[in-house]
Amino acid sequence: MKKYIFIIILLLSFKATVAQNSFSYDVQLTPIAIANLPGLHSYVFAQHNGKWLVIGGRKDGIHARQPFNAFPQTQNNTDIYVIDVNTKQLWSASLNSLTAGIAEQLQSTNMNFHQDRNTLYIIGGYAFSATADDHITFDKLTSVDVPNLITAVIAGTPITPYFKQISDPIFQNTGGQLGKIGPDFYLVGGQVFTGRYNPNNGGSFVQSYLSQIQKFTIDNSGIQLSYDNYSTVTDAVNLHRRDYNLVPQVFPNGEEGYTISSGVFQINADLPFLYPVDIKSSGYFPQTQFNQYLSNYHSGKVGLYDQTENQMHTVFFGGISQYYYNGTTLIQDNNVPFVKTISRVTRLADGTLTEHNLPIEMPNLKGAGAEFIPNTNLPHYENEVIKLSEISDDEFIIGHIYGGIQSPTISAFTDNETTVTSADPTIYEVKLIKNTNLSVVTIDGKNPFTFTVSPNPTANKIVKIQFNLPYLATLDYFISSLDGKILDDGEIEGVKIGNNTMNFSLENANTQMVLLTFIFDHKFYVSQKVLVN
Repeated sequence: MKKYIFIIILLLSFKATVAQNSFSYDVQLTPIAIANLPGLHSYVFAQHNGKWLVIGGRKDGIHARQPFNAFPQTQNNTDIYVIDVNTKQLWSASLNSLTAGIAEQLQSTNMNFHQDRNTLYIIGGYAFSATADDHITFDKLTSVDVPNLITAVIAGTPITPYFKQISDPIFQNTGGQLGKIGPDFYLVGGQVFTGRYNPNNGGSFVQSYLSQIQKFTIDNSGIQLSYDNYSTVTDAVNLHRRDYNLVPQVFPNGEEGYTISSGVFQINADLPFLYPVDIKSSGYFPQTQFNQYLSNYHSGKVGLYDQTENQMHTVFFGGISQYYYNGTTLIQDNNVPFVKTISRVTRLADGTLTEHNLPIEMPNLKGAGAEFIPNTNLPHYENEVIKLSEISDDEFIIGHIYGGIQSPTISAFTDNETTVTSADPTIYEVKLIKNTNLSVVTIDGKNPFTFTVSPNPTANKIVKIQFNLPYLATLDYFISSLDGKILDDGEIEGVKIGNNTMNFSLENANTQMVLLTFIFDHKFYVSQKVLVN
């Protein structure tokens, strides 16, 4: 690794303003009690005719720091639950009647899932496998017949006929997300994790980030499940993500797609990514000009599109974040604690992204690993984004939040007090209430850093880099190929506040076109393509 000299001083000053906004709704959370409802987090769900199907996840809180205590098999969720939130009824069926391959996967945590009409598709997941005699990331794709499984669980009849499963290395993935655009499924990010977690990267596990978007079609029409039209793109810098929110979007041109929101961990720092990545049928597009500060891990979220204003709103509920508000002060905590924050990111008609701290918080430190279950009776797009401008009511239920991890302190994991955390058994009804006088705190998420490269193209693999630093902070770099492989990386030293000019070597660039990425202060990413003749 090359090093070019450096000093770390954190002096970032956030600008926040209180402003009127076109999203003029208060958010109201109302708890709903259902007898014997278990606490769960990191599960998968589907819904049909007002009933929810819940599979997998964990019954304990955040995982322990000691390998022998991390992800115990006894806390796997080994039951399938059907929940009727309107009648407050609960039914369950054991996974034990299923084949070992299906039962082991479906009691895992952090599976990738997507409901496509009446079918729930589930990929991967992490848990102890008795068959493998180890904690593994499963290499399975399972399809679930949602209406018929719900009926069988309620009736207490056999559930076996409603599952199909195949195995393939491409499905070995935990902590990613699964979406669908047109006929194609998108398996985004994630990792392969084998063994038991420990906080010191010891020998108890093997971990590999996938850093990919995998694209394919699924044929569920016959007896045997199958996939086709497989392709993949790899980007070890921008797609090095897991445990994030894949947010369904309607883009300003009306196109449906997704946005990767935050996620962990950066390659050169144990900190979350802050900038989002848009995913469309035409490709993926890092939005490094904007940082989202208030939601970094997987939590409940909902997308709402206002066609009249051509604005896309996404609301995030609690969870875990590097930044949170203490009163009117924005706190940066690099331990990335539990938070109560409810925040919103809005994409304006011109594509500009803004972030807002809402005046309501979660009732406690909860929301990590929870799911938002949308109200499908509202008008919505194929990807479940709610059509906000087609709703005329002044107040309406947009969905429910179920489960997640709850903690009595923000730092239970850092303080090695994981046993005080637990899986939350609460359901919250989420309602929007019209408030034309609503004021929210808007955070300045603009990226203040840029750099220039000259000459470009370069004939001798030496270029001049120019940039301006408003304050002193770390400055790292990656050189990567256009097919996503990292060719070189390092840290630049000897920088100063103000204008900086330096010669930079591309000696390890073994392709004609490379991507040079600078990372300022472990927060701000900027990339330039450089042609090497």
